[in-house]
Amino acid sequence: MNAEPNGDIESTSVQPDDRHHRLLRTGFRLEVFTVSWNVLEGVIAAAAGVLAGSVALIGFGVDSFIETASGAVVGWRLYTELRGRSARRIERAERRASRIAGALLLFLAAYILVDAGRRLLGFGGRAEQSLIGIVLTAVSLVVMPVLGWAKLRAARSLGSSALRADAYETIACAWLSLSTLTGLTLNAILGWWWADPLAALFLIPLIVREGLEGFQAD
Repeated sequence: MNAEPNGDIESTSVQPDDRHHRLLRTGFRLEVFTVSWNVLEGVIAAAAGVLAGSVALIGFGVDSFIETASGAVVGWRLYTELRGRSARRIERAERRASRIAGALLLFLAAYILVDAGRRLLGFGGRAEQSLIGIVLTAVSLVVMPVLGWAKLRAARSLGSSALRADAYETIACAWLSLSTLTGLTLNAILGWWWADPLAALFLIPLIVREGLEGFQAD
């Protein structure tokens, strides 16, 4: 006598087809690169920002660490599916990773608002020139858009809101690279110290919007 089929989705493992499996592996590798790059970028940016007293550069470094955490979480979500876990476990991992990525984006927006605001109001020191920061953000301005586009393409193919939120975090990092580079350059060439924190504030609407989308993912 045949056993009755088990309808519990928890016990049903997902066996992805070859294309889906390749997409998962691509997404996972993108997250591994994201984590590796941002650890290095964050250490350099934070150290240079502290030395120069640059809120934009420190914020850029903090964003790198947040993106490191987000990349690790989303990488774990993709690895969960690569391991052939149950559909329910994958769904839980997807929601959890998306919300964590969104929450990290909101944390970044709050940090930039507070630190840039206090400096514009005169409660912080003025930023010094930082050649290291200029070079670092210029390189990031090349790397981040390419990485963000690749992750967004993979997210669309996989239908992953977590990977999508992380992709937009990478894109936000690219814009943050541009605004930080602009602020650092204006400060270095023209002595416009206020350009540094002001440049960081322009990123808050984009960061908050994508953070809320990721945090409220269902």
